Amino acid sequence: MELKLQILEVRTPGDLDDAFRAATRERADALIVTSGAFTNFHQKRIAVLAINNRLPAVFNNVDAGFLMSYEANRLDTFRRAATYVDKILKGVKPGELPVEQPTKFELVINLKTAKQIGLNIPPNVLARADRVIR
Repeated sequence: MELKLQILEVRTPGDLDDAFRAATRERADALIVTSGAFTNFHQKRIAVLAINNRLPAVFNNVDAGFLMSYEANRLDTFRRAATYVDKILKGVKPGELPVEQPTKFELVINLKTAKQIGLNIPPNVLARADRVIR
């Protein structure tokens, strides 16, 4: 299977419609939305555009209407960060602490969105999900 990456630059809210038109024109099969101030602020509109264009979209907030997310478990990440803060407050130099990669990840699937875009999620994928929005 060959994948073709299409980067859609969006700098203003007005660019969103153009980006989705370009994705449709190029027959995009899916959309990965990166997190940032702009996308976080406009996430509802991006989710609606993805649904209207029947484009499966991955973003860190499936509750906004995105199809799915797969990311480091935030609660676990915050707990791990708290242990670093504790060590630093107890005198350990930050530069002496090892860099850690997340070890717990979470898969969330939005079945409402899947239905809206006409996508069937296989039962074995649903079984692996940590949370399913119905």
